[in-house]
Amino acid sequence: MRSYLFHFTMKFNDDEFSKGKNSQHGTSKKLLLLAFSLLFLTIIPLYLFSTSHSPLSSPKIDVGDLRSIGMVKECDIFSGKWIPHPKGPYYTDATCSLIIDQHNCVKSGRPDTEFMKWRWRPDECELPFFNAKLFLELVKGKKMAFVGDSVGRNQMQSLLCLLASVTHSEDISHRYAVDTAYFKRWFYADYRFTLATLWSPFLVKSRDADPSGHSLNSLMGLDLDQADEAWASEIGNFDYVIISAGHWFFRPLIYYMNGQVVGCHNCYMDNVTAITKYFGYRMAFRTAFKTLQSLENYKGITFLRTFSPSHFENGAWNEGGNCIRTMPFTTEEKKLDGYELEFYLTQVEELRKAQKEGRKSGLKFELLATTEAMLLRPDGHPNHYGRSPHSNVTVADCVHWCLPGPIDTWNEFLLYMMRREARGSFNEKLQKNISRKI
Repeated sequence: MRSYLFHFTMKFNDDEFSKGKNSQHGTSKKLLLLAFSLLFLTIIPLYLFSTSHSPLSSPKIDVGDLRSIGMVKECDIFSGKWIPHPKGPYYTDATCSLIIDQHNCVKSGRPDTEFMKWRWRPDECELPFFNAKLFLELVKGKKMAFVGDSVGRNQMQSLLCLLASVTHSEDISHRYAVDTAYFKRWFYADYRFTLATLWSPFLVKSRDADPSGHSLNSLMGLDLDQADEAWASEIGNFDYVIISAGHWFFRPLIYYMNGQVVGCHNCYMDNVTAITKYFGYRMAFRTAFKTLQSLENYKGITFLRTFSPSHFENGAWNEGGNCIRTMPFTTEEKKLDGYELEFYLTQVEELRKAQKEGRKSGLKFELLATTEAMLLRPDGHPNHYGRSPHSNVTVADCVHWCLPGPIDTWNEFLLYMMRREARGSFNEKLQKNISRKI
């Protein structure tokens, strides 16, 4: 706005006063145009302004809300702390029937409820509450996909519950996939909006490499230079893509590039070079981002959702570890370091490269940095209060997140970023339209 006003004023001065050749009628006409423009630029920000809503019920949206889609105060929403929020969550297991048993901690008998009564407060501003109606208006006629492992699916199911307060969705998974447990699609007819999850735990092509067959910790082979067709062949017509991966990279892995073995992680094989999990992690995201950039028909916005920390204590996941805490950590108690920091930095470095390349073709890659906030929430996991999809497994779940719970904050982050993006698009179009008329 400011740059346009400067441009307009300079043009007016050059044409009208410096040359001094126009008639009085022309001068009056241009003064009127300048006054109108100043009034227009003053009204627009007020026209777009909105306030946040309480999370206890789905807020009704009015014309003012629709005008406010672009107005979000800029700040670093990912740096902050958890504060008590006695009013509790947006929904419960009683009001949302879409929570799967794996994440339904209350239904499974979790006795404490305090884990649902915390809210993320950024250091520099207030994070707006999730407005389901506003979200649906933003995605009207569009498609959104969560690409990655079951933690990404966890976020999608949080979003399903957040949107259920406004409108119903239809499960149309069977129209697109045989494996409807891992490849889900929901359609919101009122908004012509499709929400999907495309399960791909490594993002790249993978296969079992253990002679004894697949198990929870069996050896797998990764073709680090080939994207998994399970998502790559489907993603071209999606408008929003939230991509993530993490915990599967801890298992024993053999790495391939150009069809040749280049090393392995935790495989202890003779004549195979040992390479860290961070190498495989980096290459998987690099390949995923390059694949999105190479798709001719992909014009969507890609959000990288960063690594989601687990909180096993008293042992590893397969050695009796659990997560029994009922309160968040403070920022003094827990800092981002070790493998969690390394995973986070690896992702961000690859995202920065993708952003640089994406600018050449007009593709946008955005950071959805959930790691710092979730590092502080050891109380948010199902632990033993969630039924595993593998009926014969009884390990504590300290990887996924209870619903409702702190993972709902991820969708508050997502909506904030979508509104910011909408504002940028609105301002860009406004300036282009104004420039054409001058």
